[in-house]
Amino acid sequence: MNRRRFLGATTLAAASSLLPRALEHATAAQRPSEYPTDSFDPWIEVHAPNLTHNAREVARAAGKRPILAVIKNNAYGLGGPAVARLLEPLPEIHGFAVVKLDEAVLLRDRGIKKPVLLMGPFTTGELATLTAKDIMPMVYTPIGADLERASAGLGRPLDIHVCVDMGLGRVGVPHAEAAARIRDLAGRKNVRIAGVMMTFTEDQAFDQEMLTRFEALTGELTAGGIALGRRHAASSYTFFQLDNAWLDMVRTGMILYGVYPDVKFRKDTRMNLRPAAALRARVVYVKKLAAGSSAGYERAYMAKQDTWIATIPVGHTDGWPRVAAKGARVRINNRLYPVIASVSASHTIVEIGSEQTVKVGDVATMFDWANGSRPEDVSAACGASVYDLLMHLNPVVPRYVMTEGEK
Repeated sequence: MNRRRFLGATTLAAASSLLPRALEHATAAQRPSEYPTDSFDPWIEVHAPNLTHNAREVARAAGKRPILAVIKNNAYGLGGPAVARLLEPLPEIHGFAVVKLDEAVLLRDRGIKKPVLLMGPFTTGELATLTAKDIMPMVYTPIGADLERASAGLGRPLDIHVCVDMGLGRVGVPHAEAAARIRDLAGRKNVRIAGVMMTFTEDQAFDQEMLTRFEALTGELTAGGIALGRRHAASSYTFFQLDNAWLDMVRTGMILYGVYPDVKFRKDTRMNLRPAAALRARVVYVKKLAAGSSAGYERAYMAKQDTWIATIPVGHTDGWPRVAAKGARVRINNRLYPVIASVSASHTIVEIGSEQTVKVGDVATMFDWANGSRPEDVSAACGASVYDLLMHLNPVVPRYVMTEGEK
């Protein structure tokens, strides 16, 4: 295993107030050792070179279209501000999209300059925050007059993106009403449409019909002299399904983090994605379990013969799923060991075998970028969603940004 250098430790803690504001703690401390050595607590590694590689792969595959990087939900678990800082210098990245206003504000407070799109809800009272922080709202309700009032005195247009519902039924202007709504917004003083967007259902046949509706709508508006900015629709999943949905900009999340959203997409040769996140901890306990003895709640594991087992201080409170005990394997010393018994809140047990090949302090990898330990491998082995593996990572688990090392 290559020696690695960790630059910067980013810890995100969830505040306990009714209106939580993510807290980011960063240090400039270098860690010349291969891994953190002062704790048994789990940690997450964010591999900066893999993030860069994936962004370039996506842009290349999409015909050099710009990328609106979706870093919602704490950048899919990797850490929103840290990921934004890593991606912002790349010319392939047009800007960032989040779902919660607090996430958007935090990006601006941490110095992110590129466009930030808020794809989630906001109140008219929060428009003052949006305008003050130069955050673009995603609009689909009749709030043109409120937008005009909020933009008065800005000295610049208020950029917005208009969301159209082409059949998903979640949010967006119903497509039959969209042309009138967009014309109204386009005619508002100091309001500028910077983009028009939609979201697919991930039903490939119906999605093609939705795309046809969207292109007809935007074509009609453009022909009528309405400036629509960039049209965008393709998420990571649809990126693989509909090449003609890439439009003016792609709106990708999961594939930027190097994870294929569905196992069937791993066969696609247009991109070589490299996972950019790892979940690791050190083995805290090793013992021989006598034949006939049990491990785990409800005696979920019964030793048929004398067997060595190891305990890793990672559990479902950290984001490691309970279903990992149904087939997932953990890598220790370049060998894969099955998760057994049951994953508890803070502990995972793995079966070592008849020989003690693991010792206390060894690094255990739940998932990373190595073949056999990728998030997709864990998902295939135990049925955990790759989205859950990343997005459910506990915000208080430290994130270490790696600037070099294995790919």
